[in-house]
Amino acid sequence: MKAMKYSSLIVCCVVFCTFFAASSYADLPKVVIVATGGTIAEKTDPKTGGAVPAVSGKDLIEAVPGLGKIANIEVVNLCDIDSSQMTPEIWARLSKTVDERLAEAGVKGVVVTHGTDTMAEGAYFLSLTLKSDKPVAFVGAMRDVSDVSPDGPANILNAVIQVCSEEAKDWGVTVTLNEYINSARNVVKTNSTNVQTFDSGEKGYLGYIAMGKVIHYNDAPARQRLPIPDKLPDVIFLSTFAGDDGSLVRFAVDRGAKGIVIDAVGAGNVNAKVYEAVKYAIAKGVVVVITTSVYHSGVWPMYGDQGGGETLEKNGAILGGDLPGAKARLLLMLAIAKEKGNVDEIKKYFKR
Repeated sequence: MKAMKYSSLIVCCVVFCTFFAASSYADLPKVVIVATGGTIAEKTDPKTGGAVPAVSGKDLIEAVPGLGKIANIEVVNLCDIDSSQMTPEIWARLSKTVDERLAEAGVKGVVVTHGTDTMAEGAYFLSLTLKSDKPVAFVGAMRDVSDVSPDGPANILNAVIQVCSEEAKDWGVTVTLNEYINSARNVVKTNSTNVQTFDSGEKGYLGYIAMGKVIHYNDAPARQRLPIPDKLPDVIFLSTFAGDDGSLVRFAVDRGAKGIVIDAVGAGNVNAKVYEAVKYAIAKGVVVVITTSVYHSGVWPMYGDQGGGETLEKNGAILGGDLPGAKARLLLMLAIAKEKGNVDEIKKYFKR
């Protein structure tokens, strides 16, 4: 009889604990992790010494202790490539996938695992094209899984904490590594090997993650939104240099480019030969945007003076402001597609 009572008590305890655990699990926010590859999903090949894709999205989250106590996690494996192999077309597919998941009522936010080489550009592309306002955090790693101290697990944990936090609900798309949170618009990669690589320069971080809490520093810059076209136009990115003869600009025009972004020097300066090549491009109907390779400040209308007050801007070139050249290329691609090459309308996107 006592044995039966004890058995009944054990069954009740098991049922109660199971119900309690299920209830607690159901109360957690839902976060979707979209995996695309990168160092965070790579291991070192013992034969070559190089990093190779080796870890699935499921493997990634299983390597993060305590993640299941923060959110209900669902994994989507979009692709598994090094981010040096990324293309705007893959980002377009990523953007549509993320939007589909964010449209689900129960989804709090999305974490995108991505290689760091082109993460800043990928995050900016999604910032431009996502319809949803829910938080999206791009996360990766500077050290692969084989490293003595891989940074991927902690970065994933922090990204999930972030998208679940009320502090992050108005930040849109961010790049979150090494506990620092950057806006997709302002972030740049500044170090090729160190874990503290992403920075927002003089504009500052959005926030910081400490002891499982999100600390708010700044508001995110206003987002621009553009639709993803069926086909992205061909836009070329070139960096000018001392002694540049402008031949690459002319080649890009002659091979059919619809737009060209030129990363100039100083406040947006080019030499006389490049100046003439830019005029050639504009005369052929190619949209030209001028950016600068200088990290701080941006492009200002005091450059390219060929005498008589003639400047590139007066000849129809668009000033890229403080937007980095690689990001200006993405904005120009989307703007050309939306505005059908109308330079006056396209120019407005770079003045916002």
